[in-house]
Amino acid sequence: MSQNLTLARPYARAAFALAREANATPAWSQALTFASHVAADPQAHALLGHPQLLEADAVGLLAIDGADEAFTRFLGLLADNRRLPLLPEITGLFEQLRAEADKVVKATVTSASELPASELESIRVALKQRFGREVEIDTAVDASLIGGAVIDADDVVIDGSLRSKLARLQAALAN
Repeated sequence: MSQNLTLARPYARAAFALAREANATPAWSQALTFASHVAADPQAHALLGHPQLLEADAVGLLAIDGADEAFTRFLGLLADNRRLPLLPEITGLFEQLRAEADKVVKATVTSASELPASELESIRVALKQRFGREVEIDTAVDASLIGGAVIDADDVVIDGSLRSKLARLQAALAN
């Protein structure tokens, strides 16, 4: 995995530079997301790794309708260098670069049950104060947390789940 990220990083940076230069980062984001979903499909993945696959066929398979010429050339470069299987990693790194440029922190709030919108807004405001940037929140539900929530934002994880509190209490009682 780390080798794939190392290989994908220069391509993601180049894609971001091209998208930003054309003032088309949202369009590139959408096109990369589509291409990475196709590339991650097991059948398409096997096809993309085939040595006899023509560059034009690979680009035709991965490009969305109406993709700009720079994006199709980018896909052609990936096909020519046999890097199409790296599209999911390239897309993830591209999205990180985009979030940094847009000064947005992406946070995931995992809770034991669905949180009301008012609580999510309170969390968003608190994270915005902490990071000094806009915050986009994704939610997930994990009943094994028992109660509370785990917030994963940037490189910060705040674990306020009942499961972790019980584990800490159990460790303290064992000592």
